Amino acid sequence: MIDVYFWPTPNGFKINIFCEEAGVPYKLVPVNIGAGDQFQDDFLAISPNGRMPAIVDPDGPDGKPLAIFESGAILLYLADKYERFLPSDTRGRYGVIQWLMWQMGGIGPMLGQTHHFRMYAPQILGKEFEEDEVSLRLGYGRDRYTNEARRLYGVLDNELEDKEFICGEYSIADMATWPWILPYKRQGVGEMEDFPNVRRWFDTIKERPAVHKAVADGRAMGEKAREVNSDESQSNLFGKRQFERRKA
Repeated sequence: MIDVYFWPTPNGFKINIFCEEAGVPYKLVPVNIGAGDQFQDDFLAISPNGRMPAIVDPDGPDGKPLAIFESGAILLYLADKYERFLPSDTRGRYGVIQWLMWQMGGIGPMLGQTHHFRMYAPQILGKEFEEDEVSLRLGYGRDRYTNEARRLYGVLDNELEDKEFICGEYSIADMATWPWILPYKRQGVGEMEDFPNVRRWFDTIKERPAVHKAVADGRAMGEKAREVNSDESQSNLFGKRQFERRKA
């Protein structure tokens, strides 16, 4: 039974989607990032960067427990261990790995910034400035990351022109990328009218029973979370508390 340290975010969903798809026995261990659970010492011992997801496999390669953080590294480990969703031939393997790295270095960070400047930053600055001033201050960042989101959607749309999945066969590249498209309405792409191949791919994966269960289970966990006031949550989410903890 693998412990999956989880919160219902795009990066978190990657891991329980894999476990559901591969039939891996696992247990979701909640890490409420709004409440600051990621800064607890027991979690930092598993994930030194203070970010989820992370896993602890009690049956590591040497028979001893193995902790892994970073979602891309976790997916590669699980794919190798269970020999699922990652081709064994060199060409196919690195075809998937390169798109996994594209997600880790592009889709994830850039869409994360898009969410920040389109959703969270207006709330934060709105406590100090009038609406016109907030719009002026956020304009460059919001436009910069919205445009980059659309560019990345275009890259993915081109790749899916003649393929059902990113690398032909369903793989960890799809599992890593799909959760970041799940909140597409926050990303300035409308209903994906300009990206029909992404829309088709997104809808196909959404209907997979394992994906449906993984998302439903994750969201149910979030709905049961203890209440956190917005100031505390923003401090935990955007780094202030982590900086203060390390400084102390």
